[in-house]
Amino acid sequence: AQRVVYPAHIEPLVQFVEETPPDRIVAATHDKLAAGTSVKEMLLASGLAVVRSSDLPPGHHGGPLHPLAGLHAVRHIAARLPGEYAMLPVIQNVAVANKHIHSPAMGPFILADAKPVSEKDDVEATLQSFRYAVSRGVYNACDHYFLYLLERLSPMQVLEELLQVAIPKNQLDDHYFLFPVFTWRVLEYFGWEYARFIGRAPVRYITRPTDPTSLEEIDRLIDKHGLLERELRAKTGDDETAAITALADEIGRCSKFTEVPEMLAQALGDGVSLEGAGEGLSVGGSTLFLRSQTGNPMDVHINTGANTRRYLLRQPELSVRTKLRALLMWHTGPEVRMAQRMLAPDIQPEPERVAALPFHTQDELLGEIEQLIGRLPVGERLPAANLASWRSTDEVKQAAALAQQYADRAYAPEALITLLGKIACRDNFTEMHALKHHQATYEEFHATRPSLRWRHLVAAVQAAAISHGRIQDIYEHAAEVMHF
Repeated sequence: AQRVVYPAHIEPLVQFVEETPPDRIVAATHDKLAAGTSVKEMLLASGLAVVRSSDLPPGHHGGPLHPLAGLHAVRHIAARLPGEYAMLPVIQNVAVANKHIHSPAMGPFILADAKPVSEKDDVEATLQSFRYAVSRGVYNACDHYFLYLLERLSPMQVLEELLQVAIPKNQLDDHYFLFPVFTWRVLEYFGWEYARFIGRAPVRYITRPTDPTSLEEIDRLIDKHGLLERELRAKTGDDETAAITALADEIGRCSKFTEVPEMLAQALGDGVSLEGAGEGLSVGGSTLFLRSQTGNPMDVHINTGANTRRYLLRQPELSVRTKLRALLMWHTGPEVRMAQRMLAPDIQPEPERVAALPFHTQDELLGEIEQLIGRLPVGERLPAANLASWRSTDEVKQAAALAQQYADRAYAPEALITLLGKIACRDNFTEMHALKHHQATYEEFHATRPSLRWRHLVAAVQAAAISHGRIQDIYEHAAEVMHF
């Protein structure tokens, strides 16, 4: 077997990411960017390198998963941040890819060159063989079949097939669903010609052997409400504001996440559009995130899970059945369910806490939020307790209260978004989770009607406070190089 070789124009930069010593990667990446290497080229090289030279250990930490899943967020945040700050998310992504490539837990590894394999050069027969290989967890065969299907089907048709595997496995790990969807989003940016390289990582991940899963309960709910028996409204509009607000409030006030699918199905059955149901889930999800008292900076998938599902709902090539299944399975991810164990009984930030705050101008609030988060101790590493048991501090809830006053005063959202983007770029403890959450809440803010959208940015402030200060040595090194 020969290792996969990339197009000549990008191969040297890929080797730079693979071969630079980890203690040099921050300064060397900065120098490349400062000398004119584009963000797109650097991120493409980062993705190609971590796919080729880092293996995924059991679970979902390590290898290409989080470096690839973070690329969509990184490229957008880099485009929004001013001046040299734009380099920071790019440096963070290259650094985590390089770290995984050099980790003894994930290598040495070489992704071998692979050729498309079909059944008699027939798409339907190859799909049947792909599904059989999936049922047996034979991910190498799935890899070959995937390369053939890429040549015969559109990217969304291929994703539709992958989602038949990914959606039920969401019950086992949120990343079975998130990894392929985030990868498809960044391939829209890089170009689909790179799917034959980068797309292999999520295919090999989602098709490896796991415990059996089923969609029977969700399919019964779809049948109960007759959601496939008539044409569902696709697009939302101003006429749905009352219904979507009610749905978001119902989701945001629930204490058992298993109730959420019935809420969504009932709303769809009553005539709410698919996009409207996704919007209600997203706003309700941000409300649940704010009620959560978790201190685990990895617990961002309430928001990233809703955000990726809304992306799928916008895709005209995907079937309605797949969209419904994805939407109604949101609550099943283990990292979504974690929040249920730490929910405050009532809506947060508490109205009385917000009301007790003194008046602040916009600039005063931005400064207060930045200073409060900046004062949180830096360098806290994993304590003896499991991550899932971490609880948020009062400072985290105070930051959310300040953000709620910012929202109530209808101050400029972009100024707060820029501040939060800069804060997200400090983190390397979560390996892209802080950046993914920031981008998800940014997108959801802009995809949500004005009367509901601020829930997302208040949630973004809470998340920034939770993740800040765990480990940020990449940022500190970069700040020295860039003389911040």
